[in-house]
Amino acid sequence: MATDALPNIHATAIVIGTTGILFVGPSGAGKSSAALQCIYEARMRGLSAALVSDDQVLVSEEDGRLIARAPASIAGLIEVRGAGIVRMETVGEAVLHRAVRPIAPPFAERLPPDGETAEILPGHFLPLTRLPLLAGCTAFSVLATLHPEILRD
Repeated sequence: MATDALPNIHATAIVIGTTGILFVGPSGAGKSSAALQCIYEARMRGLSAALVSDDQVLVSEEDGRLIARAPASIAGLIEVRGAGIVRMETVGEAVLHRAVRPIAPPFAERLPPDGETAEILPGHFLPLTRLPLLAGCTAFSVLATLHPEILRD
């Protein structure tokens, strides 16, 4: 399928090791900054990590897997809110394994529902992790605490 015909999702996609992560949420929720923190801290820990796409992610279903790609017009770019748009190392595509929704305090609920998912394409879901943006903790440290398997990829 031509990439210009793929559904365009308002999200940010990264890959850490072999784990594709799709940051979802409304504009201003912290998707790009959480993704940046995760990429840089993963690299500091010796893991491979890269941006797939920021703000707009082209998503396709292939052999039962969701694949993320960047629109050509924004490939290699990420927004640093308040500072501008910058170039960043990217990968061309990634298999998505998990959706992550950054949430800022105060938190409406102490615990998320069991088995929470996000519908990425009609009828195609990813497990959803709520990522609390906690003072004194990086997005990556919280994500790695919730999903230590990303440290082993």
